[in-house]
Amino acid sequence: MEVKALDQVVVRFSGDSGDGMQLAGNIFSTVSATVGNGISTFPDYPADIRAPQGSLTGVSGFQVHIGAGKVYTPGDKCDVLVAMNAAALKTQYRYAKPDATIIIDTDSFGPKDLEKAQFQTDDYLGEMGIDPDRVIQCPLTTMVKAALSPTPAGGVGGGALDMKSVMKCRNMFALGLVCWLFDRDLNLVANFLREKFAKKPAIAEANIKVIQAGWDYGHNTHSSAINVYRVESKEKEPGRYMDITGNKATAYGFIAAAEKAGLKLYLGSYPITPATDVLHELAKHKSCGVITVQCEDEISGAASALGASFAGALGVTSTSGPGICLKSEAMNLAVIMELPLVVLDVQRGGPATGLPTKSEQTDLLQVLFGRNGESPMPVMAATSPTDCFDAAYQASKMALEHMTPVVLLTDAFVANGSGAFKLPDINKLDAINPPYVPEELKGKWTPYMRAENGTRYWAVPGREGFTHILGGLEKDSQTGAISTNPENHDLMTRLRQQKIANIQVPDLEVEGDVDDADLLIVGFGSTYGHLHSAMDELRAAGKKVAQAHFKYLNPLPKNTAEVLTRYKKVVVAEQNMGQLAAYLRMKVDHFVPYQFNQVKGQPFVVEELVNAFTEIIKK
Repeated sequence: MEVKALDQVVVRFSGDSGDGMQLAGNIFSTVSATVGNGISTFPDYPADIRAPQGSLTGVSGFQVHIGAGKVYTPGDKCDVLVAMNAAALKTQYRYAKPDATIIIDTDSFGPKDLEKAQFQTDDYLGEMGIDPDRVIQCPLTTMVKAALSPTPAGGVGGGALDMKSVMKCRNMFALGLVCWLFDRDLNLVANFLREKFAKKPAIAEANIKVIQAGWDYGHNTHSSAINVYRVESKEKEPGRYMDITGNKATAYGFIAAAEKAGLKLYLGSYPITPATDVLHELAKHKSCGVITVQCEDEISGAASALGASFAGALGVTSTSGPGICLKSEAMNLAVIMELPLVVLDVQRGGPATGLPTKSEQTDLLQVLFGRNGESPMPVMAATSPTDCFDAAYQASKMALEHMTPVVLLTDAFVANGSGAFKLPDINKLDAINPPYVPEELKGKWTPYMRAENGTRYWAVPGREGFTHILGGLEKDSQTGAISTNPENHDLMTRLRQQKIANIQVPDLEVEGDVDDADLLIVGFGSTYGHLHSAMDELRAAGKKVAQAHFKYLNPLPKNTAEVLTRYKKVVVAEQNMGQLAAYLRMKVDHFVPYQFNQVKGQPFVVEELVNAFTEIIKK
C-alpha cells in the first residue's frame, strides 16, 4: 500500500466520556510532537460528570492537528474521525471533511445503540450520507477481547485482566489503527505507556498489545479508498520539546518566575473547571518550593494568596469567571495595599454556571472594571497553549516588579489544548527584580514611599527596622496612617493609576501586509491562531490583509492608536458580544471598527472568518 506525504492532517477521536478519547488523542499528539511535528489540540468534552452510556449528550471528543511545520489551530474539520459508538458518529460527523476516513467500532452499533443515537434505520451510514468505502468498519470490541484473552502462561502481563479492564483498552486499538494510518513508530507509543503505567506494568503491556493489534488490523485492511499517510517534519529549532497543555505551561511559568525571583510560590485555589489542572500540577512540585492550598472557597483562595504576598512570596490564585466575581473584594484589597498578586482566570462559558467545559472570552470587561472604586489592574491574555508559559512568567514579573495585582486571562480552549513546547533555558529568561526597600531608608521608611517609576517599595515582614501596617482603608501618602483627607485620596488614586500606566509593555506588532492592507484583523488572547490562519488564507487568495493581536490589554501598547487608525478598515473579532471593540473605542479617538462576534462555546471556524472578512473587504 502506498504511503503518501502530507503537510498537515487533522484527527478527531470521539466516544463516550469513559472511552478514553482524551488519552488516545493525547498520546497521538505527544508522539507527533516527539518526531518534530507541529501540533495543536482541542479537547471537547461534555459538562456531564457521567452521561448515560451511548447517549448523544455524553460524547467526548479530542481533535489534534499535526503539521510538517507550525500549525495555529486544531483545524476546522478532520481528515480522520474515530467514532467509538453510534452516538459519536451521529454528533461528530459534522466535524469531518467530505472525504474523511472514518473508523467505527461495529460492535457498538447494535439496535439499542442506534436507538440511543436516534437513528431511524439500521442503515446508519446511508442515513447520514456516508460512503461505506471511506469507513473502516471494525469489530473493535471483539478484536480487543481476542487480543487480551487469557494465555496458558497466565494472561496478559503475567495475570489475566478482568473484563472491565479489557474494555478500557478499546481506545488503544483505535489509536493503533490511527498510528497505522499515519505510519507512526509504535515504539514511541510503547515507551509512553510504560512510563505512564510504570507502577502497573500489566496494564501497560495490555495496552501495548492492543495497540499492536490495531496496527496489524489496519495493515491487513485492503480497501482501495483507504490510504496510509506520513507527515514529515520540516527543520525545527534544535532543543528539547514536549507536548504541553496550556494549564501545565501556565503552572511551569509560575514556577520559573518564582525561581528566577528567588521566592516561594504560593497558590491558593478553589477547584473550578477549567482551571483546576493548574492546582493539580503545582501540587506535584513541592521540591521546587511550591506551596499549594485547596481552600474552602474562592474568597479564601484569593485572600490567602494575598497574605502570602504580604509575607514575601509570589502569591497566585486561580479560577474561572464565576470565581472572579467572588475574588473581586480581595483583588481590590491588593490594589489599595499595592501588593503583588497574580489572578489566573481560565475563562469559560457564562453567565452563572453557564457552559463549564466550553470556552469564551467574556470576562474581559469584568477583569478590567469589575471592582468598586478606581482600581486599575494590569491585564494580560495568553495567545496559545505554549504561550501560557511566557504569559504566566511575564504576569508574575509585572506583579512583583510593580507591586500590583495582575490578571492573566486564558480560557478553556488554550488551557486544555496543547502544542509542541520547546523547554526554555531559565538562565535566558528575563530577570525579575522586586522593588525591595533600600537599606539606607531604615528608620525613615513609610509604607507608601515610592521608587522613581512610582512603584511602592516592598518591605518583607520580619526585616528589622521596616515594621509597617497595610490595610483596606485609604492611607496617607507620606506617613502611611489612615487618612480621609480629600486631597490625599485624590493623590493616592492618581498615583495608583499612574503606576499602572507607567508599566512598559511591548509594542503592538502587525503581521501580513503591514504597509498596504485593505483590512486589519484585530483580536486578543486565544483567537490568535484562528485569526492568523484566516489572514493566511485571505492573502493566499490575493487579498491585502494584516493582523494585530493583543496580549497586553492594560496598559495597552503605546502604539495602539497609531496602529488601529493606520488602516482603511479594521475588524475586531472576539468570542463575546464586542467587549474588546468597546474597550478600544474608549481608548482610541475616532476608532469605529467592524465587528465579528460569536459566543458558541467553541473555537472560531477559519472558513467562517474568511467568508465574513471577505464581505467586509468588498464593502
